[in-house]
This record gives sequence, structure tokens and C-alpha cells, in this order.
Amino acid sequence: MQLPGPRVFGPPRDRQEALAVLRRAVELGVNHIDTAQYYGPDVANELIHEALHPYPDDLVLVSKVGGARDADGGWIPAQRPEQLRQGVEANLRSLAVERVDVVNLRLIGDEEAERGLAVPFEEQLAIMVELREEGKIGGIGLSNVTLEQVRAGLAHTQIACVQNQMSLLQRDAEALLELCRDSGIPFVPFFPLGSAFPGMPKVTEQPAVREVADRLGATPAQVGLAWLLTRSPNVLLIPGTSSVAHLEENLAAIHVELDAQALAQLEHL
Repeated sequence: MQLPGPRVFGPPRDRQEALAVLRRAVELGVNHIDTAQYYGPDVANELIHEALHPYPDDLVLVSKVGGARDADGGWIPAQRPEQLRQGVEANLRSLAVERVDVVNLRLIGDEEAERGLAVPFEEQLAIMVELREEGKIGGIGLSNVTLEQVRAGLAHTQIACVQNQMSLLQRDAEALLELCRDSGIPFVPFFPLGSAFPGMPKVTEQPAVREVADRLGATPAQVGLAWLLTRSPNVLLIPGTSSVAHLEENLAAIHVELDAQALAQLEHL
């Protein structure tokens, strides 16, 4: 999400650095890349293709459908069945694959629901199942969903992963994380360090996080990511970055061990 330009819109500030991030990630053992055709739009997938195609056998590309961008970069719903199909097929073309390993159905548009224009969740899920049966999708994920929607999804079909916002500063998804753990589903927290958009709270700016980082000899970002990894063994992190240095810093979070004192300090955030 951080590879295109500002606000996830337009080309990257530094194309060569964006390509280097992708190549370095795979060199360091990353085998899961989260993307979307509407990141840019049409930018993130094109960068992934240039940097990594032909893809390593163990690389899992996870995209999402359900959204689009307007001419000013605004985020708009695209959740009618024909739009979801078009979204999947656009991913197939841009990534140059016959099947996308996992595609998340990204729920967008409280305003649409309030205006009575929302597409029923069951209709969206049905077209995703159809696309999977056609071999265009390997697995169906859900993103930005409620506990009830995940339960409804599980009653209808197999769910490959659930991707919702979660961080030290945003813990509304705890019950959802528990359901995923009990159901054997990977939970993928987006904005794991808080939103990267301007004006939104950042985990790395919190005094308690900085205190823990200083004491443990880690960075604030590593502390925030390590905290998520302590929540459950089914947590799969996707911290976005446009910098090779930040990529390497983020990956080193697996070596940060949060002791009881650190966990107690962070629990109060």
C-alpha cells in the first residue's frame, strides 16, 4: 500500500526504491505480499510484476476487491458482483497470473449502507465463491468485516484469512481475532502501526512505546509489531513501507521479545 505515491495514489516518488523494497523483501524470506489493483490505482501490481515476475514458487500474492478510486484519489465502493469479477480479472492481468492465490473481499461504504445502496454481503460472497470455482481465486479472504459477517462467511464457505485493522491503539478486533484463532484462520492486521495517513495516531509516537523500545534496544516500530505477534500464533503481519531500511527494521521485529514489564506498560495504551 505504501509503494505508490502519496495517499496511495499515482506513481511512487522513487520507482527504483519501490522495486528494491519488493526484491529485498523476497531476498529476506518474505513470502506473502498484500496488494490491490486499486492501490495507485494500477501502480502496486505493476511494480510487483516488474520486480518479481516470474514469481518464486513459495510467494503468495494476496489482493483485494471491493473498492475503486475516483479521479481525485478518493476511495469508493465497487462491490456489485460484476465489479468484483472485473476486479479479480484486472488483478490477473496486471500480475500476469492465471490465479490469484488469495483475494480478500474488502467491505467498504457505511455511507452506501445508510443510503440503502449497499450490496448484500451474501451476494458479494457468492460471486467470490463462483470465481474460486472457476479457478481464478485460490482462496477467499474477508477484510474490514464484522464478527457477524465472518460467522456468516464461515457458514457459507471456507475463509482463507481475515484482514481487519488492529494495533496497540486500535483493539476493536480482539473478539474477531479470537474467532479466527479458534477457527484456524490467519488474522492479518492492517495498519499494524496505526494509519500511515497524515493526522492519524501512530503507534511509534506513543511515549510508552518509545520507553519500551529504549529499554529493550529496539525501535518503536519493532515494539508495535512485536506486540501484535504476542497476541496469537495466527497473526500474520503486513507492515507497509516504501523504504528498504524500514523493511529491514520491520522484519527484525521477530527478534524482539517483550517481557512482562513491557507488556504491562503497553497494555495501558
